[in-house]
Amino acid sequence: MATYVIGDLQGCMSTCEALLARIQHDPARDQLWLAGDLVNRGPRSLDALRWARRQASRVVLGNHDLHLLAVAAGLRRARKKDTLAPILAAPDREELLEWLRRQPLLVRERGAALVHAGLLPQWTLDEAQGYAEALAGELRGAEWRALLERYFDKKQRAKDPLLGALEALTTLRTLDAEGRPLANFKGPPAERPAGSEPWFSAPGRRWAGQERVFFGHWAALDFHETPDAVGLDSGCVWGKSLSAYRLEDGVRFREPACD
Repeated sequence: MATYVIGDLQGCMSTCEALLARIQHDPARDQLWLAGDLVNRGPRSLDALRWARRQASRVVLGNHDLHLLAVAAGLRRARKKDTLAPILAAPDREELLEWLRRQPLLVRERGAALVHAGLLPQWTLDEAQGYAEALAGELRGAEWRALLERYFDKKQRAKDPLLGALEALTTLRTLDAEGRPLANFKGPPAERPAGSEPWFSAPGRRWAGQERVFFGHWAALDFHETPDAVGLDSGCVWGKSLSAYRLEDGVRFREPACD
């Protein structure tokens, strides 16, 4: 048995299928962990969501997944570049959305932690897990729409630590000199604003030295590996590649984008 952690799919299902063939994935034997952003911008978001529901062992929610839930609930408008319409029109729409909103925001297992974007430096992994479990509980509950409505209201998000935790878990890339998230920076680390740091190398990070953290979300970072953290978003939806990491031996696989 092997466990593969795979970066952001974003609807790039043809590339995912090629990657699965490359690693000789056996659904009866292997586990697949997905780092979030299953959907959007790529051409086969509906196929990706259906496939993940059938075959993924572990999934964490990403910012595009939350966007899909909010659009489906009528809380946000679809954007021009979204590729969510086939999901919203699918006969199994409600089953897929129900499955998606029941996925966690953080997984800890086998000495590894999986999150879509990142962790704040003041968190231990236990504290991050506490926030993630509280948020997942709300998303699975009857008031999940109210949670997303509050989250996508910037004023409410700025005042609520739980909503701030949701923002960090699904969108974090860099921190300013005071350790606050920089919301709009998407470029490579070398181009980050003066005084800022990637979240995974911020001084005094309390989660370091515990489980190794696997994450996606930062396409301009490409594949990144340190003793503390492994970044797996290698920009498939932008025409680059889809990456997977085998937990058992640290072998990394890269499949050129073909969607």
